[in-house]
Amino acid sequence: MNFFRLLGAYFVVSFMGEVAYRVNFFVQLFQTFLNLVVSLGGLAVIFSYTDKLGGWGPQEVLALVGVYFLVGGLIGLVIQPGMEAFIESVRDGTLDFTLIRPEDSQLLVSIGRIDIWKLIDILLGLGIMTWALIGLGEKVGLQQAGMFVLTLAAGGVIIYCFFLILATLSFWFVRIENILVIFQSMYEAGRWPVSLYPTWLRYGLTFVVPIAFATTIPAEALTNRLNLQTLLGAVAAALLLLVISRIIWRVGLRHYSGASA
Repeated sequence: MNFFRLLGAYFVVSFMGEVAYRVNFFVQLFQTFLNLVVSLGGLAVIFSYTDKLGGWGPQEVLALVGVYFLVGGLIGLVIQPGMEAFIESVRDGTLDFTLIRPEDSQLLVSIGRIDIWKLIDILLGLGIMTWALIGLGEKVGLQQAGMFVLTLAAGGVIIYCFFLILATLSFWFVRIENILVIFQSMYEAGRWPVSLYPTWLRYGLTFVVPIAFATTIPAEALTNRLNLQTLLGAVAAALLLLVISRIIWRVGLRHYSGASA
């Protein structure tokens, strides 16, 4: 498939560029370690006073933290860098060079920049989830694993579409980088179960800024808390947002005037 061929090519180019500045690896490693200490330290303090947090036990919340790191790594690996590069290309007109290439322009801008050091967060997330499952004594069966992969994929698609819709606003507005920064700040709420928050915020983190789809719902699948209704809702939301984001992308392209304007 063209997608995997292009993704592989961009990954190789990004890897070759990043290894020239190896200090970036140690900076990312330090940031990830600091974030891990804050997350686990917060859990330790909270569960020293209570046995449940929003109905979740300590090992279940730990699994959620693992999903949080995993999805955050995926966002930082390709989604956010690609969208930031796209916004910049709209502003300076270099998007023209992408539009004349014989591949789908949405695909090209989506994978146009890759931060390979975010693989550290992905590996750390997988490690934390494994640790949590061992603590829970869970044996992940085929059905449970399938539901987790499906909800994780749906959550990833939802987050990607959300980012794409925000980035596409750059066709109409000059500077919108701060919107992505605000999302990154709000994503911090995803390290805790969405059931912990008040009703209004719970709905906000699910339907306005879809963080729950990216973290809480996959963690529910991993810890055997997910029901069929939520699973089907996540898949339906992912498919719906794929269509909506594509329409908005096509409309936005028609408003792009290019560098010569």
